[in-house]
Amino acid sequence: MTAEAALVSSGDLGFEQFRAFLEKACGILLGSNKQYLVASRLNKLMEQNGIRSLGELVQRLEAAPRSLLREQVVDAMTTNETLWFRDNYPFEVLKSKVLPELLRETPNQRLRIWSAAASSGQEPYSIAMAIDEFERSNPGMLRGGVQIIATELSGTMLQACRKAEYDSLAIGRGLSTERLHRYFDNKAPGRWVVKPAIRSRVEFRALNLLDSYAALGRFDIVFCRNVLIYFSAEVKRDILLRIHATLRPGGYLFLGASEALNGLPDHYQMIQCNPGIIYKAK
Repeated sequence: MTAEAALVSSGDLGFEQFRAFLEKACGILLGSNKQYLVASRLNKLMEQNGIRSLGELVQRLEAAPRSLLREQVVDAMTTNETLWFRDNYPFEVLKSKVLPELLRETPNQRLRIWSAAASSGQEPYSIAMAIDEFERSNPGMLRGGVQIIATELSGTMLQACRKAEYDSLAIGRGLSTERLHRYFDNKAPGRWVVKPAIRSRVEFRALNLLDSYAALGRFDIVFCRNVLIYFSAEVKRDILLRIHATLRPGGYLFLGASEALNGLPDHYQMIQCNPGIIYKAK
Protein backbone atom coordinates (compact mmCIF):
# COMPACT_ATOMS: atom_id res chain seq x y z
CA MET A 1 0.00 0.00 0.00
CA THR A 2 1.40 3.41 -0.94
CA ALA A 3 0.93 6.68 0.89
CA GLU A 4 -1.50 7.81 -1.83
CA ALA A 5 -3.64 4.72 -1.28
CA ALA A 6 -3.81 5.47 2.44
CA LEU A 7 -5.12 9.00 1.84
CA VAL A 8 -8.54 8.17 0.49
CA SER A 9 -10.76 10.94 1.91
CA SER A 10 -10.95 13.78 4.37
CA GLY A 11 -12.89 11.47 6.67
CA ASP A 12 -10.03 8.97 6.79
CA LEU A 13 -8.98 8.59 10.44
CA GLY A 14 -5.27 8.64 9.60
CA PHE A 15 -5.57 11.86 7.64
CA GLU A 16 -7.50 13.54 10.45
CA GLN A 17 -4.89 12.36 12.97
CA PHE A 18 -2.15 13.79 10.78
CA ARG A 19 -3.95 17.14 10.47
CA ALA A 20 -4.17 17.33 14.27
CA PHE A 21 -0.50 16.35 14.65
CA LEU A 22 0.69 18.98 12.17
CA GLU A 23 -1.24 21.82 13.79
CA LYS A 24 0.02 20.86 17.23
CA ALA A 25 3.61 20.44 16.01
CA CYS A 26 4.03 23.67 14.07
CA GLY A 27 0.70 25.50 13.84
CA ILE A 28 0.00 24.68 10.19
CA LEU A 29 -3.74 24.36 9.65
CA LEU A 30 -4.05 21.78 6.88
CA GLY A 31 -7.22 21.93 4.80
CA SER A 32 -9.56 18.94 4.81
CA ASN A 33 -9.06 18.58 1.05
CA LYS A 34 -5.25 18.40 1.08
CA GLN A 35 -4.85 14.61 0.87
CA TYR A 36 -2.95 14.82 -2.41
CA LEU A 37 -0.59 17.47 -1.06
CA VAL A 38 0.24 15.29 1.95
CA ALA A 39 0.70 12.23 -0.25
CA SER A 40 2.98 14.05 -2.71
CA ARG A 41 5.19 15.41 0.06
CA LEU A 42 5.35 12.38 2.35
CA ASN A 43 5.03 9.35 0.04
CA LYS A 44 8.77 8.84 -0.49
CA LEU A 45 9.61 9.44 3.18
CA MET A 46 6.97 6.96 4.32
CA GLU A 47 8.22 4.32 1.87
CA GLN A 48 11.82 4.81 3.05
CA ASN A 49 10.72 4.20 6.64
CA GLY A 50 8.43 1.27 5.88
CA ILE A 51 5.33 3.18 6.99
CA ARG A 52 2.13 1.99 5.35
CA SER A 53 -0.42 4.60 6.44
CA LEU A 54 -0.76 8.08 7.92
CA GLY A 55 -2.18 6.57 11.09
CA GLU A 56 0.99 4.51 11.51
CA LEU A 57 3.10 7.60 10.76
CA VAL A 58 1.38 9.60 13.50
CA GLN A 59 1.91 6.75 15.96
CA ARG A 60 5.62 6.72 15.17
CA LEU A 61 5.89 10.49 15.50
CA GLU A 62 4.08 10.61 18.84
CA ALA A 63 6.17 7.74 20.21
CA ALA A 64 9.42 9.59 19.37
CA PRO A 65 8.72 13.36 19.56
CA ARG A 66 12.38 14.33 19.10
CA SER A 67 13.19 11.96 16.27
CA LEU A 68 14.77 12.69 12.89
CA LEU A 69 11.58 11.41 11.28
CA ARG A 70 9.53 14.12 12.99
CA GLU A 71 11.92 16.81 11.75
CA GLN A 72 11.78 15.37 8.22
CA VAL A 73 7.98 15.31 8.22
CA VAL A 74 7.70 18.92 9.42
CA ASP A 75 10.34 19.97 6.87
CA ALA A 76 8.40 18.27 4.08
CA MET A 77 5.11 19.91 5.05
CA THR A 78 6.53 23.41 5.46
CA THR A 79 5.97 25.70 2.47
CA ASN A 80 9.14 27.64 1.65
CA GLU A 81 7.99 29.86 -1.20
CA THR A 82 10.03 33.06 -1.19
CA LEU A 83 11.93 35.59 -3.28
CA TRP A 84 14.24 38.58 -2.90
CA PHE A 85 12.73 41.89 -1.73
CA ARG A 86 9.27 40.33 -1.78
CA ASP A 87 6.59 42.94 -2.59
CA ASN A 88 9.38 45.54 -2.56
CA TYR A 89 7.49 48.21 -0.56
CA PRO A 90 8.39 46.85 2.93
CA PHE A 91 12.08 47.38 2.21
CA GLU A 92 11.50 50.85 0.78
CA VAL A 93 9.36 51.77 3.81
CA LEU A 94 12.10 50.39 6.05
CA LYS A 95 14.65 52.74 4.46
CA SER A 96 12.49 55.82 3.95
CA LYS A 97 10.34 55.85 7.11
CA VAL A 98 11.05 53.27 9.79
CA LEU A 99 14.83 53.54 10.12
CA PRO A 100 14.94 57.37 10.06
CA GLU A 101 12.16 57.58 12.66
CA LEU A 102 13.73 55.06 15.04
CA LEU A 103 17.18 56.62 14.68
CA ARG A 104 15.87 60.10 15.45
CA GLU A 105 14.41 58.79 18.69
CA THR A 106 17.43 56.70 19.77
CA PRO A 107 20.40 57.80 17.63
CA ASN A 108 23.08 55.78 19.42
CA GLN A 109 21.13 52.63 20.22
CA ARG A 110 21.75 49.39 18.37
CA LEU A 111 18.65 48.48 16.38
CA ARG A 112 17.45 44.89 16.53
CA ILE A 113 15.42 43.33 13.71
CA TRP A 114 13.73 39.93 13.71
CA SER A 115 12.90 38.04 10.53
CA ALA A 116 10.49 35.48 11.95
CA ALA A 117 10.18 33.07 9.00
CA ALA A 118 13.51 33.01 7.19
CA SER A 119 12.68 30.22 4.72
CA SER A 120 15.82 29.84 2.57
CA GLY A 121 17.25 33.21 3.59
CA GLN A 122 15.97 35.67 1.01
CA GLU A 123 14.07 37.87 3.47
CA PRO A 124 16.78 38.39 6.12
CA TYR A 125 19.47 38.89 3.46
CA SER A 126 17.19 41.36 1.66
CA ILE A 127 16.83 43.23 4.97
CA ALA A 128 20.62 43.27 5.36
CA MET A 129 21.02 44.65 1.82
CA ALA A 130 18.38 47.32 2.49
CA ILE A 131 20.27 48.31 5.66
CA ASP A 132 23.48 48.63 3.63
CA GLU A 133 21.69 50.80 1.06
CA PHE A 134 20.36 53.00 3.84
CA GLU A 135 23.87 53.40 5.27
CA ARG A 136 25.27 54.34 1.87
CA SER A 137 22.64 57.09 1.55
CA ASN A 138 22.84 58.18 5.20
CA PRO A 139 26.46 57.86 6.34
CA GLY A 140 26.94 57.98 10.09
CA MET A 141 23.26 57.59 11.05
CA LEU A 142 23.55 53.97 12.18
CA ARG A 143 26.13 54.71 14.84
CA GLY A 144 24.82 52.04 17.18
CA GLY A 145 24.72 49.36 14.49
CA VAL A 146 22.07 46.81 13.58
CA GLN A 147 21.56 43.19 14.60
CA ILE A 148 19.35 40.95 12.45
CA ILE A 149 18.04 37.73 13.99
CA ALA A 150 16.42 35.31 11.53
CA THR A 151 14.49 32.29 12.75
CA GLU A 152 13.18 29.25 10.92
CA LEU A 153 11.48 26.02 11.91
CA SER A 154 13.00 23.82 9.21
CA GLY A 155 16.48 22.46 9.87
CA THR A 156 16.99 21.93 6.14
CA MET A 157 16.15 25.55 5.43
CA LEU A 158 18.46 26.78 8.19
CA GLN A 159 21.34 24.92 6.56
CA ALA A 160 20.51 26.60 3.25
CA CYS A 161 20.30 30.02 4.94
CA ARG A 162 23.71 29.70 6.54
CA LYS A 163 25.28 28.42 3.33
CA ALA A 164 23.86 31.45 1.49
CA GLU A 165 24.34 29.91 -1.96
CA TYR A 166 21.71 30.30 -4.66
CA ASP A 167 21.32 29.07 -8.21
CA SER A 168 20.35 31.19 -11.20
CA LEU A 169 16.66 30.37 -10.82
CA ALA A 170 16.58 31.59 -7.21
CA ILE A 171 18.72 34.63 -8.02
CA GLY A 172 16.34 35.61 -10.82
CA ARG A 173 13.38 35.87 -8.45
CA GLY A 174 13.29 39.52 -7.42
CA LEU A 175 16.98 40.44 -7.46
CA SER A 176 18.16 43.30 -9.69
CA THR A 177 21.40 43.06 -11.66
CA GLU A 178 22.81 45.96 -9.64
CA ARG A 179 22.17 44.21 -6.32
CA LEU A 180 23.46 40.91 -7.66
CA HIS A 181 26.83 42.42 -8.54
CA ARG A 182 27.06 44.47 -5.35
CA TYR A 183 26.06 41.83 -2.81
CA PHE A 184 26.98 38.45 -4.34
CA ASP A 185 30.07 36.60 -5.50
CA ASN A 186 29.89 34.27 -8.49
CA LYS A 187 31.04 30.97 -6.96
CA ALA A 188 30.58 28.77 -10.03
CA PRO A 189 28.66 28.86 -13.31
CA GLY A 190 25.04 29.43 -12.35
CA ARG A 191 25.76 29.65 -8.61
CA TRP A 192 26.08 32.74 -6.45
CA VAL A 193 26.93 33.24 -2.78
CA VAL A 194 26.03 36.21 -0.55
CA LYS A 195 29.09 38.31 0.23
CA PRO A 196 30.56 37.97 3.75
CA ALA A 197 29.75 41.59 4.70
CA ILE A 198 26.03 40.88 4.25
CA ARG A 199 26.11 37.36 5.67
CA SER A 200 27.80 38.59 8.85
CA ARG A 201 24.87 40.88 9.60
CA VAL A 202 22.42 37.98 10.01
CA GLU A 203 22.31 35.46 12.84
CA PHE A 204 20.15 32.40 12.12
CA ARG A 205 18.42 30.47 14.90
CA ALA A 206 16.03 27.52 15.01
CA LEU A 207 12.59 28.49 16.32
CA ASN A 208 9.08 27.12 16.19
CA LEU A 209 6.68 30.08 16.28
CA LEU A 210 4.51 28.09 18.69
CA ASP A 211 7.34 28.06 21.25
CA SER A 212 8.57 30.79 23.61
CA TYR A 213 10.26 33.90 22.20
CA ALA A 214 11.85 34.84 25.53
CA ALA A 215 15.40 33.94 24.48
CA LEU A 216 15.25 36.29 21.50
CA GLY A 217 15.15 39.50 23.53
CA ARG A 218 13.47 42.77 22.49
CA PHE A 219 13.25 44.16 18.97
CA ASP A 220 12.70 47.47 17.23
CA ILE A 221 11.37 45.86 14.03
CA VAL A 222 9.76 42.48 13.33
CA PHE A 223 9.15 41.00 9.88
CA CYS A 224 6.57 38.21 10.14
CA ARG A 225 5.50 37.98 6.53
CA ASN A 226 3.56 35.35 4.61
CA VAL A 227 3.51 32.79 7.42
CA LEU A 228 0.42 33.65 9.50
CA ILE A 229 -1.82 32.60 6.60
CA TYR A 230 -1.06 28.97 7.45
CA PHE A 231 -2.37 29.24 11.04
CA SER A 232 -5.81 29.22 12.62
CA ALA A 233 -7.28 32.52 13.82
CA GLU A 234 -6.60 31.53 17.43
CA VAL A 235 -2.95 30.63 16.80
CA LYS A 236 -2.46 33.76 14.69
CA ARG A 237 -3.78 35.98 17.51
CA ASP A 238 -1.52 34.25 20.03
CA ILE A 239 1.55 34.76 17.83
CA LEU A 240 0.75 38.43 17.25
CA LEU A 241 0.34 39.03 20.98
CA ARG A 242 3.64 37.33 21.74
CA ILE A 243 5.38 39.26 18.95
CA HIS A 244 4.03 42.44 20.54
CA ALA A 245 5.71 41.41 23.79
CA THR A 246 9.06 41.28 21.95
CA LEU A 247 8.63 44.73 20.40
CA ARG A 248 9.86 47.81 22.17
CA PRO A 249 7.18 50.53 22.50
CA GLY A 250 7.02 52.29 19.15
CA GLY A 251 8.55 49.34 17.34
CA TYR A 252 7.24 48.19 13.98
CA LEU A 253 5.65 45.00 12.67
CA PHE A 254 5.66 44.11 8.96
CA LEU A 255 3.12 41.52 7.76
CA GLY A 256 2.68 39.99 4.31
CA ALA A 257 0.79 41.83 1.57
CA SER A 258 -2.15 39.41 1.84
CA GLU A 259 -2.18 39.43 5.65
CA ALA A 260 -4.01 41.83 7.93
CA LEU A 261 -4.01 42.47 11.65
CA ASN A 262 -7.69 42.28 12.49
CA GLY A 263 -8.34 43.35 16.05
CA LEU A 264 -5.73 43.97 18.79
CA PRO A 265 -6.27 47.77 18.73
CA ASP A 266 -4.81 48.04 22.23
CA HIS A 267 -1.53 46.61 21.00
CA TYR A 268 -0.92 47.88 17.46
CA GLN A 269 -1.58 51.07 15.52
CA MET A 270 -2.08 50.65 11.76
CA ILE A 271 0.13 52.92 9.65
CA GLN A 272 -0.83 53.51 6.00
CA CYS A 273 2.34 53.89 3.94
CA ASN A 274 1.06 54.21 0.35
CA PRO A 275 1.76 51.61 -0.80
CA GLY A 276 1.40 49.09 1.97
CA ILE A 277 0.46 48.95 5.62
CA ILE A 278 2.69 48.44 8.65
CA TYR A 279 1.87 48.29 12.35
CA LYS A 280 3.33 50.24 15.26
CA ALA A 281 3.45 48.74 18.74
CA LYS A 282 1.65 50.73 21.42
